[in-house]
Amino acid sequence: MSIPGMATLKKEERLCSRTLIEKLFHKDGSRSMAAFPLRLVYMPVENDGSRPAAQMLVSVPKRCFKRAVKRNRVKRQVREAYRKCKETLYAGLEANGGAGVAMAFIWLDDKLWDSRDVDSKVANLMQRLAEKLKRQ
Repeated sequence: MSIPGMATLKKEERLCSRTLIEKLFHKDGSRSMAAFPLRLVYMPVENDGSRPAAQMLVSVPKRCFKRAVKRNRVKRQVREAYRKCKETLYAGLEANGGAGVAMAFIWLDDKLWDSRDVDSKVANLMQRLAEKLKRQ
């Protein structure tokens, strides 16, 4: 199943709303799961049709990598991995009646990883999140 526009990561799919980010990290409704070196914090949200069903952000703490070049590389790797496997997440959201989700990927390790490994970890997280969203 291929949905048009699924092969890209548009600006609307990035989580930019300060209020939504604060709810994601400070509200009781948010959950998290980890697949080292990533931690996924997510929160189901109402999808009113004005924004995409899934919005994401990537955070790489400065304590992990002092150099911005390395932080930016990790963020690019995670965004690309998400772009490749977001179709499984959208399938889980459709099975849940078209609900939405806000999520944040947080890097935990202080070493750079190969892109194939990052891809597999993000795919693992997306599969687990889709299964949890189907059950709700």
